[in-house]
Amino acid sequence: MSVNKVFLLGRVGKEPDIKELSKGKICSFTLATERKYRKDNQPVTETEWHNIVMWGRNAQIAEKYIRKGSQLYIEGKLRTRVWEDRNQIKRYVTEIYVDTFDFLGGKKE
Repeated sequence: MSVNKVFLLGRVGKEPDIKELSKGKICSFTLATERKYRKDNQPVTETEWHNIVMWGRNAQIAEKYIRKGSQLYIEGKLRTRVWEDRNQIKRYVTEIYVDTFDFLGGKKE
C-alpha cells in the first residue's frame, strides 16, 4: 500500500499562468508556506515555495479568482517531471497536482 497525498495552506506567490491545451486549460503558480520557530532565542521564519498545477475545472476557477497574495488550502499529489534542456542536461521539477482547493481569507495587504 502507498499514499501520495499533499495538504498545503499558504499564499499565492505570483499571478497564475494559464495555458490553453487541446485537452483544456492548465494553470500553474507558486504557493508559499512558512515555518516559524526560535533559534538562539531569536524568531526565524523559513519560506518554502511549491509549484502548483491545476487542470480542467480547477484551472478555469483559478483563472477567474486566484491572484497573487490569495490564501489557499490545497489538497493534491506530488508529481516529478524530468526533461533534458538544450544542453542535454537532465532537469527535474516537483509539482503539486491539485485535486481540490479552497479559498481562505482575503488578499494579504
